[in-house]
Amino acid sequence: MGLILALPTVASAQEACTTYTVKEGDTLGSIAEAAYGSYNYQMIFNANRDAIANNINNLPVGLQLVLPCEDGRLTADSELSAVIEDETQTFEQTRDPNRPYAPALKFVTGNDWKPFTDESLTGGGIYVQMAATAMRRAGNDRDYKVAFVDDWDAHIETLLPTNAFDVSIAWSKPDCSKVDLLGEFGVRLCTDFDWSVPIYEVAYSYTTLVDSPYADARVFSDYQGARICRPEGWPLSNLEVEGLSPPVVTFFQPKTPMECAEMLLAGEVDLYSIEIETSTANFEALGATDKVVINPAITSFNTHHFVTSKGNPRGAEYIAMIDRGIQEMRETGEWYDIVATGLAEFNAPTN
Repeated sequence: MGLILALPTVASAQEACTTYTVKEGDTLGSIAEAAYGSYNYQMIFNANRDAIANNINNLPVGLQLVLPCEDGRLTADSELSAVIEDETQTFEQTRDPNRPYAPALKFVTGNDWKPFTDESLTGGGIYVQMAATAMRRAGNDRDYKVAFVDDWDAHIETLLPTNAFDVSIAWSKPDCSKVDLLGEFGVRLCTDFDWSVPIYEVAYSYTTLVDSPYADARVFSDYQGARICRPEGWPLSNLEVEGLSPPVVTFFQPKTPMECAEMLLAGEVDLYSIEIETSTANFEALGATDKVVINPAITSFNTHHFVTSKGNPRGAEYIAMIDRGIQEMRETGEWYDIVATGLAEFNAPTN
């Protein structure tokens, strides 16, 4: 069962594995609910990111949207991982056996951020696969190592600044054009670190209990006074730029996303805000989708990036390498194939 919506949805004939024409009153959430039985619209956004652009909360009537198959394929006759396999084969066939030696680039990431990073996932998760693939595309042929350090704050506080690692996978970039509204951590992310091009745009959900007064929020200022949970390591900058920072709100930052979900159900916080993929999975795992509601009137997208310290003498070179690889992956369709394959693995039924 999908998470409950705070507003009634429009009844339409949306179906997965088809193209859909937006009608008056449609939202990404209502389209996803009709096509997939869940308010989780991340997959629709992934397949239509260029078409949707800045119209996330106001879809133009007549806009054509690709509704992927439930397993993420763009069409019923396409295959997951096909582009990955083709591009990998091309790389291996053209690889220079006499390439000059260069030291391995050292990536660091953490566990318990499925489907993006976790040692239990194929290739370490979607973002680790993106990093690894970027090292083999667009003329890159660089060895690399990936380590999992679950203390995310240590990535920023110690591991990158001391050059123990070169690149962290991955972080939400603050709106550095509004640095005066950011907290100390957000300001530091803007001033002390360099960022790759966006590797993924995530829909941030705003989830409350069904009977919460905050379920009726229609603008960010309606959350004033709320106790907001977002796990440690997840930046608060998109809330801060909306005026939601202490003492206007109270932040709770436990170690894991699941702890936030449990705190919401226990009434210890009023609002749980994180990527919609994660929050949906949390409440499904807890069997509590009927107890919570995602607010469809308030939606924000955050971009995730690879990040390196400005104090790293080769940091700018590494980011430029990654950017070239990501750009080629988007052009060939390999980026979407990695995302769709990773999400299909994450969402596959377990017996």
